[in-house]
Amino acid sequence: MNGDKVKIATVWLDGCSGCHMSLLDMDERLLELAGKIELVYSPLVDAKEFPENVDVTLVEGAVATEEDVHKIRRIRSRTKTLVSLGDCAVTANVPSMRNSCSLKSVFDVAYTRDVLNPQVPVEGVPPLLARVRPVHEVVEVDVYVPGCPPSADTIHYVLSELVEGRRPELAEHTRFGI
Repeated sequence: MNGDKVKIATVWLDGCSGCHMSLLDMDERLLELAGKIELVYSPLVDAKEFPENVDVTLVEGAVATEEDVHKIRRIRSRTKTLVSLGDCAVTANVPSMRNSCSLKSVFDVAYTRDVLNPQVPVEGVPPLLARVRPVHEVVEVDVYVPGCPPSADTIHYVLSELVEGRRPELAEHTRFGI
């Protein structure tokens, strides 16, 4: 990465936003990084279109919809270093619990059980994939950061290393030692 500010993006796919909460839990360390980075895309800012030439993208969540597939492929094509952040991105974790069920049963439970007007919506619900997938099953991932969510300390370490142009060694920074 060059002498300019490192362009950082964060993305939230199918997950709970806990990884973004851990990112914010870095507190004053965010200010330390602020002088070295430019946050170009995130649910934390108002950017509408994922930009070109992003240095580092942190991806939270699993790939669960056709929209997620399209989104992560576009992000990968525009990102130098892609980071799977948290267990949902790394393993598909909680979102993948629906993998043992048929899509019909998922929709039946969500939209037709114990409701006054039982019907599956035809608008506003993105087409679900038959199977929820971790990010690396759809695109190449450069760095894996496990945890549910990863600690603020781990995220700070990963970002600090990447901003300095180094690959983070996570063995001592996660409880899994990977």
